[in-house]
Amino acid sequence: MLGEFLKAHRARVDPQDAGLPSHTQRKVKGLRREEVAVLAGVSADYYARLEQGRETNPSAQVLDALSRALRLDTDARAHLHRLAGVVADEGHSTDKVSPELRRLISGLHDMPAFVMSSYLDLLATNALADALYEPFTPADNLARMAFLDPAAASFYPRWNWVAQSTVGNLRLTADPTSPRLGRMVAELSGNPVFKELWENHEVRGKTQDAKEFAHPAVGRVKLTYHSFDVREAPGQFLVVYQAEPGPDADALKLLATSRATRENASPGTTPAPLWLTGTARSRP
Repeated sequence: MLGEFLKAHRARVDPQDAGLPSHTQRKVKGLRREEVAVLAGVSADYYARLEQGRETNPSAQVLDALSRALRLDTDARAHLHRLAGVVADEGHSTDKVSPELRRLISGLHDMPAFVMSSYLDLLATNALADALYEPFTPADNLARMAFLDPAAASFYPRWNWVAQSTVGNLRLTADPTSPRLGRMVAELSGNPVFKELWENHEVRGKTQDAKEFAHPAVGRVKLTYHSFDVREAPGQFLVVYQAEPGPDADALKLLATSRATRENASPGTTPAPLWLTGTARSRP
């Protein structure tokens, strides 16, 4: 996996950006192996062994030099170190979400909130998050939902962007050596778009951004999200969505008031859908 990552990112570097002449005819896209070696200050043979998997114990200094040579950003640099096993793995939490955290997200009545694992599992959700993700059956894992659930194509107006972001986030947060990740990749590769994106070795992590949704109950809605590391449980992330005042905020209010209305409905009326009845809960 280390060699594949190096090769993929080597192909992305423009020789001119790296200060190398580009007027000569090139048989490969991006940088040659020997050029990366020169830029990183290692021998061409050593770098070739890294890409071929014959050298598996590069030092932190070598990885830093390769990061500079390949022009890696902060997320990609951290991932390179993880692939090489140089940075100590902080470990991944269990799927158990603390009662205190569940109470916290339950109290966010006007904002969808959930706790996510490093494998993008939805471990706990509040009622409004259930409402938001109601079109998915089940709403259990953001990667599975994006690539294997038919609802994703209509739910995400910018599905291609969501796909790229999801794959980049999964590659960044999940343990690259875990059997769980291997099983996930095998299953998700049934979608050719996922397979192509995964093989591209893109790494992406964001603490905040905006997403657009097309919800069957309220139509288009644009929400900003913030993601926070759960310090007491490494590998868990708290994600909270909020809307700007106006139509987007009104859409969230509609979901919230619909839930309250259905919960207070008199006996004999149509039962409330699952997504309008829950409080924050742990997922299986």
